Amino acid sequence: MKRAVPIVPTVIVVLAAVLMVRLGVWQLHRLHEKEGLLARYAANEAKRPLPFAALFPVTDDSLYRRTSAFCLNVVSWKAAAGRSADGTPGWRHIASCRTGAEGPGIAVDMGVSGDSPAPDWKGGPVSGRLTWLPDNQPLVGRLFRTPDARSPMIVSDTAAPGLRPTIQPNPGDIPNNHLSYAVQWFLFAAIALIIYGVALWQREKKSNRHSREGGNP
Repeated sequence: MKRAVPIVPTVIVVLAAVLMVRLGVWQLHRLHEKEGLLARYAANEAKRPLPFAALFPVTDDSLYRRTSAFCLNVVSWKAAAGRSADGTPGWRHIASCRTGAEGPGIAVDMGVSGDSPAPDWKGGPVSGRLTWLPDNQPLVGRLFRTPDARSPMIVSDTAAPGLRPTIQPNPGDIPNNHLSYAVQWFLFAAIALIIYGVALWQREKKSNRHSREGGNP
């Protein structure tokens, strides 16, 4: 005689549903954390400027604040996809600067152009908003290795010769999709339980039909 409710499949489905609910709750926690972080970013936009050395070591609490530094000389250039202040896409040119033997180095986004060769800029005073240097590590690499420490970057208000100023970082552009992710996990859990409940109902219905057919003379 078959059990009305199979033990092993039921345990698997229930555990999967519990896991999905836990993931949904975790996304709700992340929602509140992200809201607090975005509020700090928005507050930083209105704070008075501070020299980069005064904000070092840089943490998330310092991002989007206006800051300034002096690039003694450019150690290297890096080109990445970006947009100018007027919305034109192109190559953003990021200088790795030396700021002095006693101070930290700094990356500076010096503007956008239509091609990737480095501009003719040797260094000097820079000012703008503080953000993180773009992370180009592939997603697969992030899954299987410890993430590298992030590097701070100033997005300069004034572009290097021949470049257009890069659009300033805006905390309003940061997505906060954790509520929708939480709802999705809760729906997945509910759908899994509903589908399994329907499967059990059909199984029981089929079993009862076979029992009636077997009892007929």
